[in-house]
Amino acid sequence: MRISRIFSPEPLHSGGHIRLDGTATRHLLQVLRLANGSPLVLFDGSGDDYAAELDIQGKNDCRAHIGEIVRSEQPPALRIHLALGISRGERMDFAIQKAVELGVWSLAPLFTERTLVQLKGDRLDTRQAHWQGVLRHACEQSGRSLLPELHTAQPLANWLDTFEGQGVLLDHRARLGLRQLPSPGAEILLLVGPEGGLSETERLTAMEKGLQGVRLGPRILRTETAPLAAISAIQTLWGDFDQA
Repeated sequence: MRISRIFSPEPLHSGGHIRLDGTATRHLLQVLRLANGSPLVLFDGSGDDYAAELDIQGKNDCRAHIGEIVRSEQPPALRIHLALGISRGERMDFAIQKAVELGVWSLAPLFTERTLVQLKGDRLDTRQAHWQGVLRHACEQSGRSLLPELHTAQPLANWLDTFEGQGVLLDHRARLGLRQLPSPGAEILLLVGPEGGLSETERLTAMEKGLQGVRLGPRILRTETAPLAAISAIQTLWGDFDQA
């Protein structure tokens, strides 16, 4: 029987007893219909998985007894930071979910000139919380114990002002491919535009800031496909795809 793996926003420690949040409670009781005493695996994003036992107190009150650490995840040798132009609805969710599964270290949603989604105030807060949920569920599914950082959505121009280090910009007009770049070492930043890509001004500004334009073959990829193809290639060339 597969043991359910659940994220806890509350810090965990062996011997503790915690109350699970509403999302976890609904999933365990209403979707999976687990019985009292069922085994669980809990993680809080800091890198450790804990054995746990379900303690059902009521219809909407689900708790867990925390046991010993059963697995620890080490930080990756290559930290991939994804900066992604915000796209509509399920496209953004899909890109975030799969990027987490592929091992990104952090994600930065960006408003660009061609971003079609208008998010401000409460709408932005709601969407930010939704993306955080997508990220956490992707960690639960993929076995990640170190929670990637999700930055608050911001304009591309603001993000570029803080850019430092090595980075690549996906650009189908570029002449170089990833194989032609030197090894990035410990970190690499990947910038991908929204539907319609970055404007010419944004593209040139990004390159002036030091991002290297690269292409992924002869095809133009959709905004939800491009980052996943690039992350996979980066992991293959310099990352952890060849690790046991």
